[in-house]
This record gives sequence, structure tokens and C-alpha cells, in this order.
Amino acid sequence: MSTFAVVTLGCKVNSYESEWYCEQLKERGLTEVSYKEEADVYIINTCAVTNVASSKSRQKINVLRKNHPQAILCVVGCYIQTSLKEQVFEGIDLVIATAGKKQLPDLVMKELEKRDRIVVYEDTREYMMDEMPLQNYHQTRAFLKVQDGCNQFCSYCIIPFARGKERSLPLEDVMETAKRLVQSGHKELVLTGIHTGRYFDGEHHLIDLMRALMTIEGLKRLRISSIEITEVTDEMIQLMKEEPRIARHLHVPIQSATNEILKKMNRPYTVEQFHQRLQEIRNELPQISISTDVIVGFPGETDELFEMTARNLAMLEFSFLHVFPFSSKKGTVADQMNDKVASQTKKKRVKCLTELSSRLYNKYKQSMLHQVKEVYVEIFKNGVLEGHTSEYLPCCIKSEKDARNEMIPVSLTHLDDGQLWGIWLKKGE
Repeated sequence: MSTFAVVTLGCKVNSYESEWYCEQLKERGLTEVSYKEEADVYIINTCAVTNVASSKSRQKINVLRKNHPQAILCVVGCYIQTSLKEQVFEGIDLVIATAGKKQLPDLVMKELEKRDRIVVYEDTREYMMDEMPLQNYHQTRAFLKVQDGCNQFCSYCIIPFARGKERSLPLEDVMETAKRLVQSGHKELVLTGIHTGRYFDGEHHLIDLMRALMTIEGLKRLRISSIEITEVTDEMIQLMKEEPRIARHLHVPIQSATNEILKKMNRPYTVEQFHQRLQEIRNELPQISISTDVIVGFPGETDELFEMTARNLAMLEFSFLHVFPFSSKKGTVADQMNDKVASQTKKKRVKCLTELSSRLYNKYKQSMLHQVKEVYVEIFKNGVLEGHTSEYLPCCIKSEKDARNEMIPVSLTHLDDGQLWGIWLKKGE
């Protein structure tokens, strides 16, 4: 019996696609093993969102090719789509860019029968949404890919070139996969996409999909992986108010907190507009957790502009920040910009905002103490349950009983070195 191993780099969409590859190959009779073990087939699901991501993809390819010269090496994903013309894939048996992903399982089987190098590289401009319906997911919380591609063309981002134009899975297909995942035991689903907030299947928008998913019996929580501030509609806020099963957490990328840099990034809002919308959301959902992404060291970001960004981020009071140093990407508008920021300066700025994030996060966690929250338990180890609240707060609970994959009421009692702890409120106790 042939074996395979998958290495996944990058985003939640890649994680979902890797899960589908695994499920399909298992259905064809292959056995999955760790990529650290010997396998007949190695699949690398690559990322190209930054130069660091591309470098990691190249490194993984080179290491696996060197260590397993007799195995079939399959490389798929964004790094392929953006780098194939550079001819860096010598010695790889199966090269699959964005528009060929659905063919991967069959092509792997073909390679196992007859070693014959295959390259699948097509124009993504007319590429339609591939349906990749899952039966199950390897972890408690299940990702659900509903959208792909992006039309925004932020000046720093290669993803529109790697993933192609926006496209969405028909609502009926999403519902079928969602029902299967819930029936297989997943109580929380996470809607994922490259630009999830722009979900539109030609008839239904994201709000319609969310309402439809709320009709699935057994679904305890629905989460959106990421959404732009311009896409958090009044309808969505109202639905969240009415439906407690929709997670009280929104990850809303701001990327910079100065208007000058936002304009250079080609982001569709000002700091003032972002702030106003945050206030409107919090007025309706007072304790909601709102986190964000920030890029520091974008070309032209002076010390004064960075200090303004830091002040504005503190004022906006996100629950936490994901901070990234700007990484110039060949093929993007930003790559041609002058006034590049030195690496050491970017490191200092990352450190500054990371420390701000820690302060904001601790403040937010403190505000949640002595409240009862539903925790979705994902881990049971050494007498401790670990899971997340609706607000995406990681929580630990001492317990003699395994409650994995259960939604349990927890009184949040204290912080220990930043870790939130609580007590399971069991019925009859």
C-alpha cells in the first residue's frame, strides 16, 4: 500500500485544501504518514504571500527532494502560480498551479503508476471555483472554504495574481459540506476564503449564507476567519445580535493606522472611517473581540507615521494585533516604491507593536473575568481542558473528565501569566 505525506504552508484556505487532498488520497487507498517519515509521495502546499513564505516553500522543496530522491514530489499552490516562469522546479515530479488543484489526487495516482513529469499551469483569470467537499476535518474546529481569489489588488499583495479573481462556491454546495462536517461531529465551523466578506455566488451574499448555516441542526458556533471593515454590514451586526451561535469575534485587518500609508497600500478606507465603524459595531455588541493585522515598515513609513500608527492602534483598542514586517514582493506595485525602510527599523517597530498587542490583549482578557462563557473544548491533557470562547479567547479548565468536542459553560476566574483560566459549571453542582 502506497503512503503519502502533506506539508502545508500559509493560510487557512491552504489548510482546507490540504485536508481535501488527504481525504481524496485516502479514498483512493493511500495511507497518510508524517512528512518526517518515509513516504512514497510528498505533497507540499506552498505559500507566496511574503518573500519569507516563498523562501520557506523553496526550502521545504529542496529538503524533501534531497532527503527522499526516490519519492514522488508534488508541489502545489500559490508559490507555483507566481514562480513557475522562474524555472525553479527542476527535479519535481508533479507541478500544479492554482487552476489545477482539483486534479491533484488523480495526477498523484497517475504518477504512482507511471513516473512521467507533469506540469499543470493555466491562466487563472477565467478559473472558476473548485468544489472541494470534505467529509471530516482533522481537528475539532472545522474550516469551511467558501470563497477564493481577490479583486482588491492592495499594492503590497501578490495573492490576486496567485489565486485569480474572486469566485464563490454555490450556497447549496456550501450547505452540503457544512451539514456533513456537523454530522461527523464538528460543532464549530470557520468560514474561510481569500476575501471571505466578498462571498457572492451570483445570487447569495455572505449574510444569506450565514442565515442558511444557522438552520443546520447540531451547529453550535459559526466563526468568520477574516473580514474587511467595509464588509461588516448592518445586517450582519443585527444577525449577530439575534444569533448567539455566531462567534463574538471579528478579525478585521487594518494594515496601517495612518491615512497616508493606507492610500499607498490601496486600502479602501481611512482611519476615521475605520474608527467610526468600530464604534458602531461595539455600540451594538459591546463586548465583542475585534483583532487585526498590521504591516510595519511599508515604503514611506517614517518614524512620525509609525508613531501615529501606534497611537491610533492604541486608540482603536483592538483585542490583539497580528504584526508583520513589510516584505517586498516581486510583481506588486509596492515592490517598485522608493523610501524603503531598513530591516533593523522594521524589527524595532514589530517589537513595539507586539508589546502594544500584549497590553491590549491582557486588558481585554481582564475585562472578561467573572463572566460565564461557552468554551469549545479542543484538548484534554494532564487533567486540563483547553478550548476557546466565542470571543476566541483561549481558556484552560482543570478537570478529571475529558470533554473534547463539547461546548461547556465556564466561569472565567483569573489570569495566570497571561493565560485565562476558568471553572466548568456543571449541572447539579
